Amino acid sequence: MNMNKKVLIIEDETQIASILKDYFQQSGFEVHTLDSGAKAVESIKKLVPDAVILDLMLPDTDGLEICRQVRKFSNVPMLMATAKVEEVDRLIGLELGADDYICKPYSPREVVARVKAVLRRLAPEATEDVLTAGPIVIQPSKYQVTVNGNDLSLTRSEFELLYIMAKQPGRVFSRTDLIANVHGYEFEGYERTIDSHVKNLRKKIAAVLNNKDVIQTVYGVGYKFEAA
Repeated sequence: MNMNKKVLIIEDETQIASILKDYFQQSGFEVHTLDSGAKAVESIKKLVPDAVILDLMLPDTDGLEICRQVRKFSNVPMLMATAKVEEVDRLIGLELGADDYICKPYSPREVVARVKAVLRRLAPEATEDVLTAGPIVIQPSKYQVTVNGNDLSLTRSEFELLYIMAKQPGRVFSRTDLIANVHGYEFEGYERTIDSHVKNLRKKIAAVLNNKDVIQTVYGVGYKFEAA
């Protein structure tokens, strides 16, 4: 399944990068590594990886800045690795477009499992139909969303959130429900991850729909989608 799938590991700690590389190669991935952030954006453009593991604390270039620049031209799934424990650092990364974060020290097996989960969800079944919800049109097979005919640039997590909720308009999804559906694995309770993705998604849709909010907050429960 993972043959020819490319993973780019941007990590300045060579031992960590080497261990991760071994685990990914054992799972059939083509692996590329960088030990600094100076050429990260250029490398992503050139390699077009299927997933990126990005260290937040690089010696020469801030991982958040790399994430910001990459999101200008690519929706490649990015998992941000960080030794920082402050909530704000994680939230900033998510708001800039990172799909997930991994706290050091982490299990290499878990990192590989998370990437596999991302790639499984990036291959929707060919039988899935185009979903239309008011002015929003979602094409799962292409991971494409248009709003009033305008293409909407979404990260993988934002797309999954929108698609999951739009399939069942009016249903209230708890944060736990959305975490399980979007990430595809048992996520250790960091519900603010979903809040950040929803915030970004709302902002992007509202910019096209004259500030109309199609994702409603149900206080104390979660979120629901209502077509505009």
